[in-house]
Amino acid sequence: MASLNVGNLGEYLREQRRNAQLSLRQLADAAGVSNPYLSQIERGLRKPSAEVLQQVAKALRISAETLYVRAGILDEKERDELETRAVILADPSINERQKQVLLQIYESFRKENGFETSSYAESYANEEAEPYADVDTENPETADGPRTADGSDAGPKQTPPS
Repeated sequence: MASLNVGNLGEYLREQRRNAQLSLRQLADAAGVSNPYLSQIERGLRKPSAEVLQQVAKALRISAETLYVRAGILDEKERDELETRAVILADPSINERQKQVLLQIYESFRKENGFETSSYAESYANEEAEPYADVDTENPETADGPRTADGSDAGPKQTPPS
């Protein structure tokens, strides 16, 4: 569902709530906030915390990062980086090790191209990166031998005879 680029957080939330066909009371209940508080946010009288925005985003089934950008908590570049990471982590067709290797490769390309890692992205990446610290992103086979497509061991690394 495409949304219009409206001026502020409150208007944007109201638009998303209406697109989801939820009353103010229904959204407040789903997000675990009071009806008057949500109304004040929509009218621009209150600035919600990141936690409240996350709850509202979950209830609306939209990206919390988008709300963070609208609220001025996160800038647009950081949001794009976080959403890329979230898509990789949410992909059910690859296993956890493959996800971590892919994230490490993604990060190495960003650094190579002169992009700084945001503090949000660093903390996001480091949450699960430690178990895979031995993976060489230049050549993933060097960590502990070759892997099959599903990430399982393919056996000892073969070297050609001299």
